[in-house]
Amino acid sequence: MIELPKAEREGCYEIEAVVSFDERGQLVFPKDVRKKFNLKAGEKFVMVSCTNEKGLCCFTMVKTQAINALVGETLSPMLNKIG
Repeated sequence: MIELPKAEREGCYEIEAVVSFDERGQLVFPKDVRKKFNLKAGEKFVMVSCTNEKGLCCFTMVKTQAINALVGETLSPMLNKIG
């Protein structure tokens, strides 16, 4: 992991690990990353891709429950006006 001074980390991204696909096409989060972020087996993530003119640029992974909350907050006011 690349460590930055605390003042430089706030609002910044960190490289947590380098991972690769196994023979079944699966990615495994390293144990120290799972422990650091308290990730449990079976947790779901939404994977969002970002592409540019060269093709795939990166993936972003967001916990499904965070996306569900965001969708609820965004759609709830609109749905209340309809109903």
